[in-house]
Amino acid sequence: MEARDILKRPVITERSSELMAEKKYTFEVDTRANKTQVKDAVEEIFGVKVEKVNVLNYKGKFKRVGRYGGYTNKRRKAIVKLTADSKEIELFNM
Repeated sequence: MEARDILKRPVITERSSELMAEKKYTFEVDTRANKTQVKDAVEEIFGVKVEKVNVLNYKGKFKRVGRYGGYTNKRRKAIVKLTADSKEIELFNM
């Protein structure tokens, strides 16, 4: 997989915005990607140095529409911590 295929999108929530002060950034990643691939993709795309990667898996929820039922898509979220001497990632161009 290429770096752009591994990182799907940044996760922008109130909690993830608070984590940005600690140089921790949250991304939704491909469900097949491991920690090493996520680390390499972030370093390649943003030109930063990654210290640590934490990965969370989310199961799909069961949803119904009338008599038909199914599951939503499963997701995988990665929280990436940058080193102290690394530059910050600009998610919002001001």
